[in-house]
Amino acid sequence: MTLPRDPSRLHRRTWLTAACATAFILCACGKKTPRSTAIASGSTVLALGDSLTSGVGAGPEAAYPTVLAELTGWNVINGGVSGDTSAQALARLPDLLTEHSPALVIVSIGGNDFLRQLSLSELESNVRAIVGQCRASGAQVALVAIPQASMLSAAAGSLKDHGVFESLASELQLPLFEKGWSKVLSDAQLRSDTVHANAAGYTQFAASLARWLRDVGLRA
Repeated sequence: MTLPRDPSRLHRRTWLTAACATAFILCACGKKTPRSTAIASGSTVLALGDSLTSGVGAGPEAAYPTVLAELTGWNVINGGVSGDTSAQALARLPDLLTEHSPALVIVSIGGNDFLRQLSLSELESNVRAIVGQCRASGAQVALVAIPQASMLSAAAGSLKDHGVFESLASELQLPLFEKGWSKVLSDAQLRSDTVHANAAGYTQFAASLARWLRDVGLRA
């Protein structure tokens, strides 16, 4: 004899199946993977940034763009200026794009905006403008997340990426390199002071960045 099915059980199973399918569709639609084209060895890449790009704490010969060039075979231009805010980096960008015609621009900016307590909306606006100018020149863009550094958080080894970079990457459909600077600057052995890396720190950052660039398709 066949027992009648429990209608409430069938209803729960049907509802659960529909809910899982809906969640899958929403996740697939809400999180798009940015499409990247691999940059060939020998291509010019611009590293736009501030003191963390210029290499304060170790010198330009140990700065992350120099190490990245060795790891990738790219001609990496060090476009870092110590003390630069996002507005100052934006102001320098047109000349850098005209002079170097990079295939890729790695944007690592915002730390001085945080240190000077500048407007977050201005940082967002400046990054959007930087990305727009790079794309208009024909360059691909990779965004680097920056921690909101403080002496206390660095000393405690608890730096975290500021959430604005994840929001901008999602909005602008950019590949985002996360936790690179946060990990380096949270480790006293990789810092020259509370907000700058030492040579070992820049090397670790560049190595992690190089692996990530391959993962997202920007390196062959």
